[in-house]
Amino acid sequence: MVLSFLVFLALLLLGMPVVFAIGIGGLLFFLSQPGLQLTMPVQLALSETQNFSLLAIPTFILASNLMNELGITRRLLAFAHTLTGFLQGGLAQVSVLLGFLMGGVSGSAIADATMQARLLGPEMVRKGYPAGFVAALQGFSGLLAVAIPPSIGLILYGSIGQVSIGQLFAGGIGVGVLLAAAYMATVALLSRRRGYAPERPRPPGALELWRAFRESFLAVLFPFLLLLSLRFGVFVPSEVGAAAVVYALLVGLVYRELSWERLVRALAHSVRDVGMVALLIAMAAVLGYGMKWEMVPQKVSAFFLEAIQNPQVGLALILLALLLLGTILDSTVMIILLTPILVPAARALGLDLVHFGVLMVLTCAVGLLTPPVGLSMYSVCSVMGCGIGAYVREGWPFLLATLLVLVLAFLFPGIVLFLPRLLF
Repeated sequence: MVLSFLVFLALLLLGMPVVFAIGIGGLLFFLSQPGLQLTMPVQLALSETQNFSLLAIPTFILASNLMNELGITRRLLAFAHTLTGFLQGGLAQVSVLLGFLMGGVSGSAIADATMQARLLGPEMVRKGYPAGFVAALQGFSGLLAVAIPPSIGLILYGSIGQVSIGQLFAGGIGVGVLLAAAYMATVALLSRRRGYAPERPRPPGALELWRAFRESFLAVLFPFLLLLSLRFGVFVPSEVGAAAVVYALLVGLVYRELSWERLVRALAHSVRDVGMVALLIAMAAVLGYGMKWEMVPQKVSAFFLEAIQNPQVGLALILLALLLLGTILDSTVMIILLTPILVPAARALGLDLVHFGVLMVLTCAVGLLTPPVGLSMYSVCSVMGCGIGAYVREGWPFLLATLLVLVLAFLFPGIVLFLPRLLF
């Protein structure tokens, strides 16, 4: 198993696409075990994609792409502009609030960051914001999609680890609100120092606020409907994604933006996104079988129980390891590969699996924004046409704000667990 993992890392460093690196590493394990038949990798890859609990992923991805195509983004942008445009650095504050609102629509940090960079980036540069600052701001604002339901990362963790997805969604909201507040405070401090001007001369009036809220009401309502339908048992997680698709189509009809062209475009994007995630899950099943064969989850759990008596120390060590691992591995890959190992370890330590899951998924996602393998980082830098050096110089205050929120959520579990305990 050690050889398979070393080959996997070596292939990654050589630049091979991660899904093939995982598959080759898993196949190598079967080749090195004479007692295992070579038909098993194919069977494992196929059977893993037939897992009923994973059905929520393609339906949520389709719902997200539909809502992005059917006028939701434009209305959320107008709402965010009305709420925060009067603040200093108004357009930057609009970006953070739009990231918070869009998190409940897309569920993907990379998709949100790229979309916002394309949507707001050129206007921000024209108004004097450095391209590196805009890239960092949009990248970290996209991170809010990892916390706000329907987060794809939380769905993956809940499906693989057999943890309540509804409770994970509720737990992510508290951290998402805190992250948004931290980013807005960071923007306010930087704007005051650099003299970034507001977008609006004065705060909005009550009538203006109501009009903006009414225009975006159906989009803002989306994450709350998800939570309530799960809480009251209207849908199970595998069904609520399908209900979200129907909801997205109804929103498109209400806004009169549903067309064949947009529907086909949303379907095409969804096929690509689902194919990528499904192939990762299939290949991870092959490598994951090797971990189960070598009893890696049990060995990790035993190590933590023997070496670490304090659960909080164990949790801190796990999160620190994930933070370092995130600099070289994609967050989705980490969640798929490590959830079967770390959930038994967390259970053995007596940790709350909802609290652990939200922290784990967010910590993994930080790697999307850090060198050398930050997919969101490369995406926003490509859109903004700036170098990694400029991004890093401008982005460190947002990274500090993110780490501060993670530390607070670690020290005060109520930030994560308040809503799950209240609702469930």
